[in-house]
Amino acid sequence: PLGVLRTASPARRRLWWRLLLPLGGLAMLYPMIGQGRGNGDFNQYLVIGGVVLLLVGVTALLPWIVEAVVARLGAGGVAWQLAVRRLQLSSGTAARMVNGIAVAVAGAIALQMLFAGVQGDYTKQTANDLSRAQMQVNVPKDVPLSAAAGRFAGTRGVRKATALASDDFGDRPWDKGPDITSQVTIGDCAALREVASLPSCHDGDVFLVQGGEYDTDTPKLAKPGRRLYFDTSDGVDRGPEVTWTVPHGLKQARSVDDPTGVRRGGFLMTPAAVPAGMAAAVSKTVFLSLDASMPDAREYARNTAAEIDPTAVATVWASSEQSRKFTSIRTGLLVGATCVLALIGASLLVSQLEQLRERRRLLSALVAFGTRRRTLSMSVLWQTAIPIALGLLLASAVGLTLGAVLLRMTNTTVAVDWPGVLTMTGVGAGVVLAVTLLSLPPLLRLMRPEGLRTE
Repeated sequence: PLGVLRTASPARRRLWWRLLLPLGGLAMLYPMIGQGRGNGDFNQYLVIGGVVLLLVGVTALLPWIVEAVVARLGAGGVAWQLAVRRLQLSSGTAARMVNGIAVAVAGAIALQMLFAGVQGDYTKQTANDLSRAQMQVNVPKDVPLSAAAGRFAGTRGVRKATALASDDFGDRPWDKGPDITSQVTIGDCAALREVASLPSCHDGDVFLVQGGEYDTDTPKLAKPGRRLYFDTSDGVDRGPEVTWTVPHGLKQARSVDDPTGVRRGGFLMTPAAVPAGMAAAVSKTVFLSLDASMPDAREYARNTAAEIDPTAVATVWASSEQSRKFTSIRTGLLVGATCVLALIGASLLVSQLEQLRERRRLLSALVAFGTRRRTLSMSVLWQTAIPIALGLLLASAVGLTLGAVLLRMTNTTVAVDWPGVLTMTGVGAGVVLAVTLLSLPPLLRLMRPEGLRTE
């Protein structure tokens, strides 16, 4: 049966669009490459030139590699021998079929490496102290502060709940526009100790904070007997006027970093010192320290926030945050790469089915002479697997090489983004596996005796 195998000659398709993936990703990256790294425009042209060279290199190398490797493949089972013989007779066709996937994977790997290398330029460390809190929940103004703190403190997976409210004072009513302003922070004694170093503290105490950031107006306002006005607006409408008179004998407190890394100034108030009507006008935030051993602690906290008020905003803290533009482009590149690989896979499936139809008489004849269907099916699998394996190996090598070159061009430390490499290689392999599995049912139908009919 090996002697009757013949080279298929399917029509060559114009699949130039396979080259669009790396160039499309590069177009998204264009505004960002080179920023803060010397001559940005020059670097951008170097990057484009490097990607084009990569496309040409992969396209030229893959047919030669496939031909050289299959010519040296040794003995094996019947299915292996059928596949090797077929590839030896038509290695060029097999290489052309997988060229698009190899080019796309190589380009995606190179760009993923470039993204991984420069992500430090678009990532900044947050001031949030994750040792003190891992989540914060902003609750609506009409929710009582103590009630919110109690609900969260009793939530499964929450170790500690620190509830703080904040607002601004002014020397005049806010509808007239105050000349000088200061901040006020409201909470129980335990919560206020998260933002300041306090002497003895009891409910009803008021503290004057020293050491707050950019706080120059507080000493002017902290005069006993002076009347201060709360900001009771909700961002749109002005609320009822609420005033407070500065008492004699204010306790002194020293500001420390709060859980967000900010040093607060102004006044600190315990709940009993807050004037009537003020509690419903202040912004409220609950800082949550979670049990790290409980994986669903965040979800329990989110459930409690929704039960308190559907409009409550729960935020998970992170030690760093990344530019949204950078993250969007990187995600878009991954999604675009996957979509293009899927399109290439569809084209590959069409080519595979056409080749199988051209060989239907040969396949039916082999089955009629006693060749097992399973053997022929495995032969087709090997014919696809061998070029794809070689193509993905070449794509990984070239992608890593070009990625290193791109990082050098942008004056970035060269490091391999293994998760990105494995992801793109896995997507490419998955596409080929899907194409192969989808081609098996038509293959089995083509092995029937009806395939021998001719006119």
